[in-house]
Amino acid sequence: MNYAIFRSEPIYTLHDLAQIGSHNKREKKVYNSNPNIKIELSSNNIELKPLNEKYVKGFYNLTKEYKKDHDERMKNERQDRKKTFSKMVNQSKNVVADELLFTATNDFFRNMSQEDIKEWANTCMEFVYEDLGYIKEQVLHATVHMDEKTPHIHCVVIPLLKKYDKRTNTERYTISKKQYIRDKIHLSELQDKYHKRLTDRGYDLERGIKGSDREHIKIKDYKKINRKLEQNLNISNEMLDKAMNDFNAKMKTTKSTLIGKDYVKVKKDTFDSMKKVIDESKKVMKLQPKLQQVFNEVDDYISSYKLLEKQNMKYKKEMENLENKNNNLQSENNTLIKTINHIFQLLKNFLRKLLLRGNEFVKDETVEMVKECYDSEDFDMFDVIDISRGTTKQDDLFEYVNAPDYWKTSIKEYDDYYNSKDNNEMCL
Repeated sequence: MNYAIFRSEPIYTLHDLAQIGSHNKREKKVYNSNPNIKIELSSNNIELKPLNEKYVKGFYNLTKEYKKDHDERMKNERQDRKKTFSKMVNQSKNVVADELLFTATNDFFRNMSQEDIKEWANTCMEFVYEDLGYIKEQVLHATVHMDEKTPHIHCVVIPLLKKYDKRTNTERYTISKKQYIRDKIHLSELQDKYHKRLTDRGYDLERGIKGSDREHIKIKDYKKINRKLEQNLNISNEMLDKAMNDFNAKMKTTKSTLIGKDYVKVKKDTFDSMKKVIDESKKVMKLQPKLQQVFNEVDDYISSYKLLEKQNMKYKKEMENLENKNNNLQSENNTLIKTINHIFQLLKNFLRKLLLRGNEFVKDETVEMVKECYDSEDFDMFDVIDISRGTTKQDDLFEYVNAPDYWKTSIKEYDDYYNSKDNNEMCL
C-alpha cells in the first residue's frame, strides 16, 4: 500500500527559519557529505514558489507592514518594554512560520517522470491554497526535493494576518498558525481532505493510520517495519561502539601529553576520532523519531486489535509476540538514548577543557568544531553556552549562536574553578 503523507512543523525563531532555509535551498556545506542527499541531483529539484533570497530576508519582506506597525507602537512604549521587531517575533508564543511537508511512500513515485511528480506537487499546492486557506503572498518558499530517496515537498508559509484587538479596539497584524491548523483534531480533518483531494485526482493512495482504526494494517507489515528498524539500530550501535573504541584508544595513547601546564596537545587523529563519535551518535539519534513513531503506532494498533480478539483468537499469539518485541525494542532505545546523552556530556566537558587549557591553535580548532556541531544541530545554544562560558572564546561563540550577554562571566573565575576540579572527568 502507498500512503498519502502530510505533516506540519512549526518554526518558532528566525534562527530556526534560517537553518531550515539553508536546508531547503541546499546552501549548507555539510550536505556535501550527507549520504541521504545526492548533491549532483539537486539541479532536478522543482521550485513551486521560488525564493531568490535568504529565508529571513524573505520573511522581513513579507512582514514589512507588520514591522512598520510594531515600530510605531514602540515609540509610545516605556523604555523597559521596548523590543525590536525581531526580538518580539522570536520571543512571541506564536510561530514565525510553518513548514508544510508533503510526500508519499517510496513506491508511489516509482516510474513517475519529473512532469508527473510536478503534477502531484501542484495538487498538493492546491490543497495549501484551497483547503488550508493560504494565499500565494503568504507562501515564503515551496520546493520539491528530487535529490533524496523519496521526492517530497517543503512548503514554508508565514501565517500573517490581521486580527481584531479588543484591548485597543483596532485591527493588528499577528502571525498565528492556529488560524489555519487549530489543533490535532483539525489537523486530522485536514489530512482527510488532503487524501480525498489526491484520490479525486486519480492517485492510488491510502489515508494511512488514523485514530484507532487499524483493521487494514496487517501484523506482517509491522513485523517487517520492526525487523528493518531493529537491523538499522544494530548497525548504528556497532558503528557507534567502533567509533567510541577508536576514540578511547586515541585518548589512551595521548593521555601522558594531553594536558600541559599552559596548553593542551591534541593530535589531529584524536580530533578526527572525536568527530566520528559525534557523527555516529547523530545517525543513531536520527533513528529515534522513526522508532518512536513505530512504538506509538504499534501501541495504538495493539489497543484497537484487542477489540477483535473475541472474533479471531488465532491472532492472540501474534499480538503477544509483537507486543513483547515492541517493549524490548523500546527498552533498548531508552538505554541507547541515555548512553548517547552521557557521551555528549563527556564530549562537551572535553571541548570545554580544551577551550580553557589549550593553546591558541587548539582553541581555534575547538571553536570551529563547536560551530560545526551547532550548525548540524548536534549542539543547541545552551550546549554552546555550557562549553564556552568563561573562556577566552566565549564572545566569539556567544555571538555565533546569538546567546544573551547576561550568561557571560569573567574568564578568571571559571579558569580557577576548572583548575580546582578533578581532571578525571575528562576520561571517557
